[in-house]
Amino acid sequence: MDVLIAVDKFKGTLSGKDLAETLAAGIKRIDRSLNPVICPIADGGDGTVDAALAAGYTEVTCQVTGPLPSIEGLAQVEARYAFDEATLTAVIEIAEAAGIWRLRQHQLDTWNATSYGAGELVRHALGIGAKTLVIGVGGSATTDGGAGLMQALGASLRDIDGQELTPGGGALASLDVLDLSGLGARLDEVQIFVACDVTNPLTGSNGAASVYGPQKGASEEQVNLLDQNLQKLAISVERELNVSRGTYADAPGAGAAGGLGFACLSVLGAIMRPGTEVCFELTGFTQKLPAADIVITGEGKLDTQTLQGKGPAGVAREAKEQGKTVLAVCGLNELEEDAWRQAGFDDVYSVVGAGASLEESLADPRRFVEQLGEAIARDYLTGR
Repeated sequence: MDVLIAVDKFKGTLSGKDLAETLAAGIKRIDRSLNPVICPIADGGDGTVDAALAAGYTEVTCQVTGPLPSIEGLAQVEARYAFDEATLTAVIEIAEAAGIWRLRQHQLDTWNATSYGAGELVRHALGIGAKTLVIGVGGSATTDGGAGLMQALGASLRDIDGQELTPGGGALASLDVLDLSGLGARLDEVQIFVACDVTNPLTGSNGAASVYGPQKGASEEQVNLLDQNLQKLAISVERELNVSRGTYADAPGAGAAGGLGFACLSVLGAIMRPGTEVCFELTGFTQKLPAADIVITGEGKLDTQTLQGKGPAGVAREAKEQGKTVLAVCGLNELEEDAWRQAGFDDVYSVVGAGASLEESLADPRRFVEQLGEAIARDYLTGR
């Protein structure tokens, strides 16, 4: 019986790699002859770098500008990305530099938050010879349309007095001159993919500011102003690139990461791809799947968001197309049985559903996850 464990993280407790190894330990406790194949996955958001590292990429760290340069501890941060020397591919998470995870609730300030550090990550990867960039755009604290990223890569955004704009989406109200001439030729020599599972445009009622701004600390008034500022940036960029208005701003995913998707599509010439699809290729899931009889997938919480293209749903879809049995593991399951079966899961194993309280599972996740592995082995792998 060949088993493939392709799981995302239990956010805040176990990485995808830790979760997979703990499940495998539980399985082997029941039958030591079983040797599950481990393949952590992600959906393009946080965890994408970890998934690449688990697949054999090398970790690279560097100092970059944090999401809020005016706050001590957030001005400079240590960020990491994954690099494969054989293919010269770098896997970058925007959230490593500009992630909302770096901020406490009272520090949320998307008006002033910048994506400058994300641009520095790209610059660093180019500096060590990357020829392909995979950029995961989930979890940013920003709503600056990627203005900071552009500036870090050599673009100039100036006000009417010729002064470079200060960080943040709020400063875009003063944008008068956009100059992309300093971006450099190296960007023309690399292929860039954006791993993204959202389809929001840059602006409007479904845009970056309106949908995600409030979660990042924007007041109602700031949401409206940020949306106007992003429109102003889009007009300037599309005019500079000599394309029709809305060519990039209205593209699905342009509103990802506070509009950083727009900057990647337009200024960097990136190709937008589904995050799960990109991660499957990075981790080798696509190559490992055919040999498996049973596939175990999952994440911290199974809910309606899981069904909207997140990693476990993608695993189930791919596995079912090849006739595999698919089991899901989670900390908490909020889906009705009809919903998870329709998504392609043959069974769901939940830590909380197995008798542990939420508090207990958070305090000792490995013990309860290992028990899930034991239960799966008994139910599906040994016949006992």
